[in-house]
Amino acid sequence: MRRSELIATGRKLFADTSYDALSMDDIAKHAGVAKGLIYYYFKSKRGYYLAIIEDSVADLVSRAAGDTDLPRVERVHQTIDGYLRYAQHHQAAFRTIVTGGVGFDAQVQSVRDAVREELIATIAEGAYGRREIPVLARIALLGWLSSVEGIALDWLGHQELERDTVCALLIRMLRATLSTIEEFEPDCPQPPREPMPIPTQVPSQASGRVEA
Repeated sequence: MRRSELIATGRKLFADTSYDALSMDDIAKHAGVAKGLIYYYFKSKRGYYLAIIEDSVADLVSRAAGDTDLPRVERVHQTIDGYLRYAQHHQAAFRTIVTGGVGFDAQVQSVRDAVREELIATIAEGAYGRREIPVLARIALLGWLSSVEGIALDWLGHQELERDTVCALLIRMLRATLSTIEEFEPDCPQPPREPMPIPTQVPSQASGRVEA
């Protein structure tokens, strides 16, 4: 079994079972391999867990980044929609990324910070055509992203709204943030507003959850 296959197996295992509840023997049994192979690739259970988180992060960033050939405004929309799609269909992995994993782990926190910076850079590139932005703009986008994380977690817990509705809400919140950034940083003008229909769908029955 290859390293990538072990990571895929681990993502499924940790989706349903807590970190502490799984031993290396359990992992090896579910993977159908000798425990030594896991140690060979990942050195330890924690190393295995970190590799799974890093793989999940790469997946999230890849899906959120979307098609770089799209017009800037459309790319911002696709980034937010891709983020929500990932959260909806990979709930366990998303919760791990957003909450920082098992307790306080400096390496897990570092991975979480890295994905935040990459998503902020992706939004900045879509909004301003560049990834490097002033400190104030970065802080404002970080505040918006923190709200996105909280809203997404609550949405996953209830799923009383359609994804399109949540996406439209987050886009409007982003527009307000970009408008505020422009007031403080004239070199970061808000992108042109494009008509976007307000979803008419009211909260509906919660849809089924899909775990990672």
